[in-house]
Amino acid sequence: MITVPANKPNSYSNVTYDRKALIINGHRRILFSGSIHYPRSTPDMWKDLIQKAKDGGLDCIDTYIFWNGHETSPGKYNFEGRYDLVRFVKLVQQAGLFMILRIGPYVCAEWNFGGFPVWLKYVPGIAFRTDNEPFKMAMQKFTTKIVQMMKDEKLFHSQGGPIILSQIENEYGSESKYYGRAGRDYTNWAAKMAVGLNTGVPWVMCKQDDAPDPVYHGGTNFGRTAGGPFITTSYDYDAPIDEYGLLRQPKHKHLKELHRAIKLCGNALTDVDPKITPLGNYVQANVFSTNSGQCAAFLSNFHWDQSATVKFNNMPYHLPPWSISILPDCKNVSFNTATVKSKTSQAQMLPTKAQNLSWESFTSEGDMLHAFVNGQPSGSAFGSIDNRNFSFTKSVNLHAGKNSIALLSVVVGLSGYGHLFEKYRYGVAGPVVLQGLDHGQMDLSRKKWSYKVGLKGETMNLASPTDASSSIDWLKGSLAAQNRGPLTWYKANFTTPAGDTPLALDLGSMGKGEAWVNGESIGRYWTNYAKGECKREKRLRWLKGSVTRLSAALAGLCSPSIPSALEATSKAERLLKDPKAVG
Repeated sequence: MITVPANKPNSYSNVTYDRKALIINGHRRILFSGSIHYPRSTPDMWKDLIQKAKDGGLDCIDTYIFWNGHETSPGKYNFEGRYDLVRFVKLVQQAGLFMILRIGPYVCAEWNFGGFPVWLKYVPGIAFRTDNEPFKMAMQKFTTKIVQMMKDEKLFHSQGGPIILSQIENEYGSESKYYGRAGRDYTNWAAKMAVGLNTGVPWVMCKQDDAPDPVYHGGTNFGRTAGGPFITTSYDYDAPIDEYGLLRQPKHKHLKELHRAIKLCGNALTDVDPKITPLGNYVQANVFSTNSGQCAAFLSNFHWDQSATVKFNNMPYHLPPWSISILPDCKNVSFNTATVKSKTSQAQMLPTKAQNLSWESFTSEGDMLHAFVNGQPSGSAFGSIDNRNFSFTKSVNLHAGKNSIALLSVVVGLSGYGHLFEKYRYGVAGPVVLQGLDHGQMDLSRKKWSYKVGLKGETMNLASPTDASSSIDWLKGSLAAQNRGPLTWYKANFTTPAGDTPLALDLGSMGKGEAWVNGESIGRYWTNYAKGECKREKRLRWLKGSVTRLSAALAGLCSPSIPSALEATSKAERLLKDPKAVG
């Protein structure tokens, strides 16, 4: 973590720092921070998530700021619903926690386009994350916008608010090497620009040497916010608080006990440097002993698969493999990293008794293209995880006269990392060629093509729970299955059950598509089936706490590969009425 000084080195009204710790209101502090990304959960969940993080021993909540969610087009801002940043920060304050605001505005975070708005790509002469004037102007404008919002609401700690740190840029290590002098000039500019905003709290850049707890609650990549390539809708992250807002045990309690044990050592840790004493092969003691008589010790066993019994201060201690025991008073073990005290049920992997075992392998599918000739599906093609570029070749039947060709390009998330990712190309690159004609081949690339971004059904507001789509003739029963087109919308209404327990939507009978609830996309779904003994499939999408009570509308867009869309809509209605049916 690189701390960027403001007007005077290490001088702020309430937050300072030295090489040992942050100093808040004159006291060195051991602080634990964990990430909760506000757009990846619903506002109704925020208060409970923050409280569970506090109960787990966190002192701070940190979050990225997602530029493309806030500035959907130049100068047009969105700070409502899941993007109500001020509300989120105030809830952190109400819980008595600190806040670390990671403005970026580059975030990576497995988020679409790394958090950058797509319109930024089309600014003339732009180059991302380097000494480039168009990029720096846009970055400064958005950063200033966020800082001013926080100032207006008095949310910086210098104003009595919870924000004790802000972050500019993010994960710049490899980019710094690639851009060289231009990269160094850019980061120096970014630091000076940020400090010049006079927030009254320190700024940091993400160096990752002493990173805090990672994602504490991952959540969901709603809509098309999942980044590329190949980021799932679920952002559960195996975090201490799972995607549904439930505690993941034993991890949550284990980390809570770790936080407690380290805080018991806080005064010694922030006062002196450790004395390192070998206790044997791959075993050592790190001892923090102050002049005032405080002592804390960390006994480490670096063996992967061998336990160790060591003597420390003339007392024996048993250390499991690859573990650390924490002794806040240099005598009694308060915590061992490999000893899990919280009881929970866990699945255990056992070898099968079957003989002649073999592995099944398959190629991952990358971004894709569906071709339609005269309104009928003609075939599909896919890239791979190693090479997203591909060519589509298919025999087609044409009839005399005019023929129509439609190419549906599907992008599974825009890449948000790497050098020059603003130059990455998506969609149909061409050429489009007809071969085997009487006069040879015909290049259609220069013909008059129409090009549309997005789905017609979205512009018609088909997913809306209102009467906006009342003019559409929705087919019912078997007629829907008989009249499926290249892409098909399905709609169902349901009454949500009483209570606040999470609801899951079972999409096991569907193929691949996107689901909306009350007009808001809850993300892509793509059911996967494993052959043989393993019959578990990833098919659940869930509806979080902001689903309107009493009534809601469910809509889904599906590709031609649906096995039974009618079954899915009826199953969805059944599951949503009876959460116990989800399992």
